[in-house]
Amino acid sequence: MNRLFVIILLFSAAGCSFSPKKQAPVMNLPANFKESRGWKVAQPADHLPRGNWWSIFHDSDLDAIMKSLEVSNQSLQSAVAKAQQTSALLTAAKLAFLPTASATSDYTVNKSGALGGSSNANSINAARSGSGVKSIQSVGGSANWELDLWGRLRHTAKATKADVEAVQADVESTRLTLQTQAAQSYFSLRAADAQRLLLERQVASYAKSLELTQNRKAQGVASEADVALAATQLATSRAALIETGVTRATMEHALAVLTGRAPADFGLKPATLTSHIPALPATAPSTLLQRRPDIAAGERRVAAANERIGAAIAAFFPTISLGTATGWRALANLFAQGNNFWSFGPDASLAILDSGQRLAAKAQADATWRQAVADYRQAVLTAMQESEDALSTLRILAAETEAQNEAVHAARESERIATNQYEAGTLSYINVATAQATALNAERSAIDLRSRRLNATVALIKALGGGW
Repeated sequence: MNRLFVIILLFSAAGCSFSPKKQAPVMNLPANFKESRGWKVAQPADHLPRGNWWSIFHDSDLDAIMKSLEVSNQSLQSAVAKAQQTSALLTAAKLAFLPTASATSDYTVNKSGALGGSSNANSINAARSGSGVKSIQSVGGSANWELDLWGRLRHTAKATKADVEAVQADVESTRLTLQTQAAQSYFSLRAADAQRLLLERQVASYAKSLELTQNRKAQGVASEADVALAATQLATSRAALIETGVTRATMEHALAVLTGRAPADFGLKPATLTSHIPALPATAPSTLLQRRPDIAAGERRVAAANERIGAAIAAFFPTISLGTATGWRALANLFAQGNNFWSFGPDASLAILDSGQRLAAKAQADATWRQAVADYRQAVLTAMQESEDALSTLRILAAETEAQNEAVHAARESERIATNQYEAGTLSYINVATAQATALNAERSAIDLRSRRLNATVALIKALGGGW
């Protein structure tokens, strides 16, 4: 009864915990983004996509790329495998609460005494008859169960669980990063297609201008300088047309690798760059704490570090376990009656001198927690910066696009007027060339702005945690 009382008393202490009180690091966040002026929160937003955020661009090629990335991207597969490794560690941590058992079997031969010289006939006869040699046989099993009285195993399991959740959040962060890389590479590729289409039209237009100028020179109404200028303009446009192939090839190769294929096995047919810039709802800064996977991972790592402090403190207390063993041991007739044995009882061990190793482990756990808190806060600040950057970029680019569209319209009109006056013989070709170059640059800038706005939209989606 006394032993039973001791065991019950020990179990009653099993609920103690040495971890500091768990709470997420406090961040003083503003109520609104600095760049959110003019943005309206979409309420309700049930019609907006949440998982496949790229579907807001309504592009079937982009949809196919994202689907292939999910299945075949090797960086994503590596992140998933890492998460599976951490999950296996959690399983091991949970199993540490259960008893362990082992089976043993042993056969030893012992000899006592020593043989004399060869002249000692009695010793020789004794050796031949096996006198002094004993064979001991044993077979049995044992079991041991560590009583987690101070929470060492419990804190370790909780820390590992938080690690698993952090790594799973890392997987989502990796997935979101790869998706945004794919989307931005895709839009850059389509911008190159749009630039190429524009330059092809301009090359055709400049070829006609050169032909017109050559005819006018033959008629004596245009100079050699006009012909040279028209030829230069045509050659320059052809060089720019070829240059667009560099950007397109680079982006196509990037998309191939992102979708888990060799560049030689991947290709996209030319297509136009979408002019649809989706409207994105602004969000309160505090929602970043719930939405961004990297912030979620940081918070989980703070929780894991918190639990490991408790495990480090528990190491200062004795390890108590219950053990049992049973089996048979004998010189002969192993399983004969009377050769069996068994034992059962508690066991306690406490390191008296470890040269400060447990103190060092506790200091390390404290420092790890402080690092995790700092990393978490930095992740929040980075998320705020990225959101503000994307919001300001979209706001400024939207205003710039309006001005650029006016510039394109004016440049086209100027080109039309200059061309008509040149054909009428009232204007020199240099004025036409200037108007054409201005119109081309204006249209190329408009395409570049559209591409930048699409990429900035993707950047904002990423900053907000992907979808909403």
